Amino acid sequence: MEPAQIRLLKLTAVKILHTLVWTFVVACILAIPLAAVQRQFHWAVTFSGIVLIECLVLAVNRFRCPLTDLASRYTSERIENFDIFLPLWLARRNKLIFGTLFAAVEVFSLCFWCVSPR
Repeated sequence: MEPAQIRLLKLTAVKILHTLVWTFVVACILAIPLAAVQRQFHWAVTFSGIVLIECLVLAVNRFRCPLTDLASRYTSERIENFDIFLPLWLARRNKLIFGTLFAAVEVFSLCFWCVSPR
C-alpha cells in the first residue's frame, strides 16, 4: 500500500472510533432522564459519571478530544468534522447542543429525584 492509503486507513479508523465514542456519550446523556423517570437513579448517576469523565478528558486536553489530535496526524484537513463521521452542522455545534442537553437532563433528573417517593 502507498503511504497515502495507509494514512487514509488510519484516519478512517480514528473517525470510526471517535464516532463510536461520541455515540456512546450521547446515548448516556439520553439515558439519564429515562433512568430517572423509571426511578433507576443509580443508573442515572452512572450515566452522568460517564459523561462527566468525558468532560474531564476534554478539559484536561484544552477542550479538544484526544482523538481529534490523533486524527490530525493523518491529514492536514481541519474542517470541524475531519475527525468524526458527523454532519458538518452538528460537528460545529456539538459541544453547545449536547452540553446544553446534558445540563437540562441533569436538572430534570435531579428534580425528579427530589419529588420521587422514597
